[in-house]
Amino acid sequence: MCSESDPGRATNRKKQSFSVERVATRRKRMKVAHGEVEKCDAFDALPDDLVLSILCKLSASAGSPADLINAQLTCKRMRSLGMHSIVLEKASMKALTFRARNWSENAHRFLKMCSDSGNVEASYTLGMIRFYVLENRASGASLMAKAAINSHAPSLYSLAIIQFNGSGGSKSDKDLRAGAALCARASFLGHVDALRELGHCLQDGYGVRQNIVEGRRFLVQANARELAAVMKSQPVRWQTEVAAAESSPCSLLSDFGCDVQPPEVHPANRFLTEWFAARGGDLGAGLRMCSNQGCGRPETRNHEFRRCSICGVVNYCSRACQALDWKLRHKTACVPVGRWNIDGAVAGGGDNGPADHLVEQS
Repeated sequence: MCSESDPGRATNRKKQSFSVERVATRRKRMKVAHGEVEKCDAFDALPDDLVLSILCKLSASAGSPADLINAQLTCKRMRSLGMHSIVLEKASMKALTFRARNWSENAHRFLKMCSDSGNVEASYTLGMIRFYVLENRASGASLMAKAAINSHAPSLYSLAIIQFNGSGGSKSDKDLRAGAALCARASFLGHVDALRELGHCLQDGYGVRQNIVEGRRFLVQANARELAAVMKSQPVRWQTEVAAAESSPCSLLSDFGCDVQPPEVHPANRFLTEWFAARGGDLGAGLRMCSNQGCGRPETRNHEFRRCSICGVVNYCSRACQALDWKLRHKTACVPVGRWNIDGAVAGGGDNGPADHLVEQS
């Protein structure tokens, strides 16, 4: 009987062993599956198109370069997609704002990548830095021209100033007609300083056929656009300023009876101002800065900018810079102030001061 039962016991043992192996295998598979679930990240399952769309929104609304950089530091995928040309093309002006003290080769490379991706703000900012700071005139002008082709108004206006002054070359390199044409295009795109510059050109016959009436009309339009921008951005403060205008002196838009803050300075101009201020404003070889504190443009040769014919102390790269600085600062320092106040009241052009009395330095 024992010999007959031995085969049955062996079979039972095989069955038990097989069941144990099956249970062990099942448990092992469950552990592996559970581990894969834990390692799986839902972010990795998102398609690249969706992630790029999110990064584009972030890039367009970034308040500083750090916002975009912090997102790229999240993971390898964000770092890779964050440097995609579509994301860099959408980068906002604030995302491209670098302070002069933080300038480095990495910042230069980042702006270059944004420019190569088609970002016009990056092309303009890097163009200004290369032209005036790094003294790479050809490359800087080329970058600004690249942005100007895409109807970037600040680039058009900056190129107009270069043409008016012959910046980067000699006095004979001035092209007044080209400067006036660039100003006309920039003013058509809504650039207030370009419209003011064009008005003075028409009044003086500077690069265009003289038309005093049309020039004054453009100057009034420039003031009206400034006024509209203030009323739109600060409606409550505007009412307060109008109420207090009769009892307080006005610095900007004084002919409209209001006292408002100066226009916001473009990051490129702020960079130039900080860069040269950190070096004490010493440009060497008798070169001087534009006296408008928000401009930051330096001379590229001796006596490039025109000086005030009354005091001979201040220099300006353009009539627009002179008009703004007159209203904000120079009006109280220029001698004789009383004469210009009287002339402005008679001519009805109190907003621009002695803009027609800038003389070229020989």
